[in-house]
Amino acid sequence: GCGNSALSHDLHELGYTDVTSIDFSPACIAAMRARYARCPGLRWAVMDIRALAFPDASFDVVLEKGTLDVLMVEETDPWAVSPQAAAAMRRVLTEVSRVLRPGGRFISITFAQPHFRKPHYAQEAFGWSLRHAACGGGEAGALHYFLYAMRKGQPLQPRDAAL
Repeated sequence: GCGNSALSHDLHELGYTDVTSIDFSPACIAAMRARYARCPGLRWAVMDIRALAFPDASFDVVLEKGTLDVLMVEETDPWAVSPQAAAAMRRVLTEVSRVLRPGGRFISITFAQPHFRKPHYAQEAFGWSLRHAACGGGEAGALHYFLYAMRKGQPLQPRDAAL
């Protein structure tokens, strides 16, 4: 779900020259291809995050920034996520795990607090460890956001596995 974010381009400018970005919107992907046509190594694909068209173990890093939040947008109680939303989240995370290489990292950036998001990420079936950190909030009125980092092939800590 890259949307029209400049993140892919920013990563390219920082030296990450092999970046694949996806979104379910053909119009969005067409616009991004046109906007960044001068950047070799930036690839764009129309794709559904619930059914990635990439082979197993294709990526060293999968990065999402707010995309998974869309799966929860209609939820009215973050303490009691509907079976449909939980299943959609599980499907996406299964796909992310599948396309990560051993030792690969999944990075998720969201406003979702750990007590709401960690139970989704902390599944032994995904085969990854889990860490998180709170970021932002340094200025008065600024919101905290959270960075979750999973590493494929590393075990969950017992406290996370218990979630």
